Amino acid sequence: MATPHISAKDSDFAKTVLMPGDPLRAKFIAETFLTDARLVTSVRNVLGYTGTYKGVPVSVMASGMGMPSIGIYSYELFKFYGVENIIRIGSAGSYREWLKVMDVTLAESAYSNSTYAQIQGGCLDRNIKPSAELNAAIKHTAEAMGIECKMSVVHSSDVFYADPSQGTWQELAERTGTDCVEMESFALFHNANALGKRAACLLTISDSFVDHVELTAEQRQNSFTEMMTLALEAAIKL
Repeated sequence: MATPHISAKDSDFAKTVLMPGDPLRAKFIAETFLTDARLVTSVRNVLGYTGTYKGVPVSVMASGMGMPSIGIYSYELFKFYGVENIIRIGSAGSYREWLKVMDVTLAESAYSNSTYAQIQGGCLDRNIKPSAELNAAIKHTAEAMGIECKMSVVHSSDVFYADPSQGTWQELAERTGTDCVEMESFALFHNANALGKRAACLLTISDSFVDHVELTAEQRQNSFTEMMTLALEAAIKL
């Protein structure tokens, strides 16, 4: 069933989808890690692929930037394509000294002031949790692989360029109890909970508000291989 935003056929997606924000990161993962990867959707250049990883079907599809975008794509995958698990694999900016650039972190919850969940389904929660089962699988896989996967509370922001009048990032981090910032997980977790599906979020720290270190766009696109491998290894165990 094609939707307004996905042109794939009914059986084109695997039960588990890895979801980076960047379409070129989706392409990189498919071409680097998957066997017999095929492009199953490219509407608006939001690329989705399905192949196998160590013999197990896995899909990877971009979400675009922000909660409205991942809200559309994750909802359609869950609702219309029979996808059961989505693991977001993205980048985040660190609010904490202990969360360094290139660290891998797993979201234990996502905080947001966004109205996405309220408008979509009447949910007034400001903190939404991912799937406990998916998180447990990812943590177990990380331990088996010897990868340090730090747990964090993620701030899902609607705004990339906030006006200084709204306060400093230090004040925001302390007020909300968040450890890093990105722009998608809150909506993804809400959709999964609303539809009885499972979602998780793995992030690589791409920049630090504390240390003023940041990666280039090309580095973000191509260098997060530890996170990608961890997500794939966890995906084939689901």
